[in-house]
Amino acid sequence: MFVADESARMMCFSLTRALRMAGLAVAVALALGACGDQAPAPAPGAQPPVEQAATQTVTPPTQAVSARVAAMSIDQLRDAARKAQAEQRMYAPAGDNAMEYYLALRDKQPNDAAVASALTDLMPYALIATENSIGRDDFAEAQRLYALIEKTDKAAPALPRLKQAITDAQASLAQRQQQQQTEQEAAERERLAKLEEERKQLQLQQAQQQQQAQQQAEATRQAEAARQAEAARQAEAARQAEAARQAEAARQAEAARQAEAARQAERPTASDLRAISTPTPKYPPEALRAGQSGEVLVEFTVNTDGSVGSARVVRGTPPRIFDREAVAAVKRWRFQPIAAPVTTRRTIGFKPGN
Repeated sequence: MFVADESARMMCFSLTRALRMAGLAVAVALALGACGDQAPAPAPGAQPPVEQAATQTVTPPTQAVSARVAAMSIDQLRDAARKAQAEQRMYAPAGDNAMEYYLALRDKQPNDAAVASALTDLMPYALIATENSIGRDDFAEAQRLYALIEKTDKAAPALPRLKQAITDAQASLAQRQQQQQTEQEAAERERLAKLEEERKQLQLQQAQQQQQAQQQAEATRQAEAARQAEAARQAEAARQAEAARQAEAARQAEAARQAEAARQAERPTASDLRAISTPTPKYPPEALRAGQSGEVLVEFTVNTDGSVGSARVVRGTPPRIFDREAVAAVKRWRFQPIAAPVTTRRTIGFKPGN
C-alpha cells in the first residue's frame, strides 16, 4: 500500500541519468533527492498506523553483500555484475544480483567512477522493488533491499521514508491480524451463543415430546387392550373357520387323491407303446472303417400322435461316436397313438456287419 507510481520513478531515473551524463553533479543530487523523497500515496481505505509504530525501528540484515560475493576477485565481480545487468538481475535474487556485485567492487575499489555510476543507475530499481515488497508484506525482502540502498548511500533521502514505511506496514499487518483474530473470536462467541440457544430449544422440544409420548403411551395402552380383546374374538372365529377349512381341505384332498389314482390307472406307460416304424440308425463311416462297435442309451418322449417329440443321449459307449446317428434314428421312429405323452429309454447297439 506504500508502493510509489513506477512510471513517475522511472521518469525521475531517466532525468537523473541525463543530467549525470551532462556532468551536472549538483543537479544529479537534487534529482535523486526529489525522486527519493517522493512519498507514495496511501492505498484507499488504508488504516492509520498505530501510535507505537513511530517508535519501532527496522532491523536490516547484518550484511548487505553476501560473504560469497565479498570473497570474489575484482575481475570476477566485474564479469558477474555485467552478466547480472544483461539478464535484468538488478537487485535480486539475494547473493546473485548486479547491485551486490557493484557494492563489493566499490569496497575493493572505492574511487572507481564507473562502479559509482552503475550503483547510481541501480538505485531507482531497488527503491521501487523495496516499496513493492512492502506493499505485499514481504518484509524480509524489503529489509534486504533496504540494506542494499543503505550500503549504496547512507545519506539517501529515501531511507527514512522506507524505514518508516516498513515499520508502518508491519504495524498495519499486525493490526489486521489482530482485527482478524478479534473477528474470529466474535464469530466463535456468536457460534457458541447460537449453539446454546439451540440446546435450550432442543431441551424444550424434548420436554414437549416427552409429554406427548406419555399421552400417546396411555392412548396406545387403551387401544392395545381393546385390540387384544378384538384379537381374542377374531382368533376364536379364525380357529373355528380353520377347523372348517381343514375339514374341507381334507375332503378335497381325498377326492383329488382318488381322481389322481384314477388318472394314473388310465395313463399309458412305456409298456403300452406299440412301435409302427423303428428305422435302424446309420453306421458312422469312420467307426465302420475302424470296425468299431458300441451302444447308445437314448431317452425320448412319444407324443399322443405316436411321433417322437424330443430325444437326448443319456450315455454313449464309446462317448460321442454313435450319439448323433442314434438320436437321428430315434426321432424317425413312429408308434401307435396313445392317450398321453410317454417318456422312455432305449439302448441302440452298433455292430459292424449288422
